[in-house]
Amino acid sequence: MSPCPFGGSGGADGGTNADAGNDGSGRPGLSRRSLLSLAGVGGAGAAAGLAAGLLSQDALTAAAASGNPAPGIVPFHGARQAGIVTPAQDRLHIAAFDVTTEKRADLIKLLKDWTAAAEAMTQGQPAGSTGAFDGPYDAPPQDTGEAAGLDAGRLTLTIGFGAGLFEKDGQARFGLAGRRPDALIDLPHFPGDDLEATRSGGDIVVQACADDPQVAVHAIRNLARIGFGKVRVRWSQLGFGRTSSTSRSQETPRNLFGFKDGTSNIKAEDTALLDQHVWATAGTRPGEAWMAGGSYLVARRIRMHIEIWDRTSLREQENLIGRTKNQGAPLSGGEEFTEPDFNLAGKGGEPLIPLDSHVRLAHANQNDGVKMLRRGYNYTDGSDGLGHLDGGLFFIAFVTDARTHYVPMQMRMAREDVLAVEYLKHTGSGLYAVPPGVQPGGFIGEGLFS
Repeated sequence: MSPCPFGGSGGADGGTNADAGNDGSGRPGLSRRSLLSLAGVGGAGAAAGLAAGLLSQDALTAAAASGNPAPGIVPFHGARQAGIVTPAQDRLHIAAFDVTTEKRADLIKLLKDWTAAAEAMTQGQPAGSTGAFDGPYDAPPQDTGEAAGLDAGRLTLTIGFGAGLFEKDGQARFGLAGRRPDALIDLPHFPGDDLEATRSGGDIVVQACADDPQVAVHAIRNLARIGFGKVRVRWSQLGFGRTSSTSRSQETPRNLFGFKDGTSNIKAEDTALLDQHVWATAGTRPGEAWMAGGSYLVARRIRMHIEIWDRTSLREQENLIGRTKNQGAPLSGGEEFTEPDFNLAGKGGEPLIPLDSHVRLAHANQNDGVKMLRRGYNYTDGSDGLGHLDGGLFFIAFVTDARTHYVPMQMRMAREDVLAVEYLKHTGSGLYAVPPGVQPGGFIGEGLFS
């Protein structure tokens, strides 16, 4: 599987600022219904505030001042976007959009509208000032309504830009000539790739993560609705059961092969590793300085050949991975977080961790010390019509530069990792530049257009 679902590399940030502020408790926060109740307490003046989209913020402020700061809410503003080092939520809805307008003003307006909607929805509020129920009776509601009554669910929305936003058919778009970062490359074709155009690329990607799948779906649906006439969905994917932990407060989850996934991932507490392997720099040209403090999102849809795997012996499974299936310990001994000893040999002098095992090939020690922050998800899209489960891993990783932190590793694994060659198939792919976070009054990607 692509860069190591089973203990290769990873990373996380100390949770500074907003990206962090993220509450990892998993406790429910203020619900939309609760906010409406608070509105009732405030009387007519409060109702006016609610209509202006302000009362809910007041309620949140009051909750924080009371020492009970809405635990299910992840702060939206900050130096970095939420949803990167935020303790991984349980559900994913990710979508890539093609921008259909060619007007720069339309694109900026869209990003501003998305920013306002994202700020509201991540705080447990509906999109738009009148939400789902209070607008004009003869006009479409500003919010689709299916999340009414639900908690904020620790929703985060993380937005990135694909290469297609900067140029199309060799022509610069939106006045962004010279602004495409050098690190925003076109990913090469890796051996074994079976990519589908309808599952790859896109001008803008939006990653919605939440503890409630309906909250995540609601968020993407409303952004798509707001973008009508300016963008269209190119592809989307639902995910469940996070396949990595991004904080030491979380247990290591399992993937659809039944193995613990992401044991060696970078964690939010590893601030120095985040600076080295995850956060982007200002680059070498003035035109790409807007990415300083951002990151690059690698997305790969990886189908697992589940039925073949399920007929493979436990011995073979563990040798392919390089870890025990029960505890997740390296085959060289110890416990889950014991560092693998790739030199330790068993009977006949053969290494206990096979040379072609997934863990060995993906480990940082075998890849010039490179790590990445992974926060992928399991997925299933039903069956494929032949009775086979269409399921696998939707791989997501954040890196400082895909040229050094993804491409070499994936190229090696695509060639040498038996697991990848025989049991996996990459069907979707994308690379996106994720700009820094948003300050109050600003909008996502503001630096790109300034």
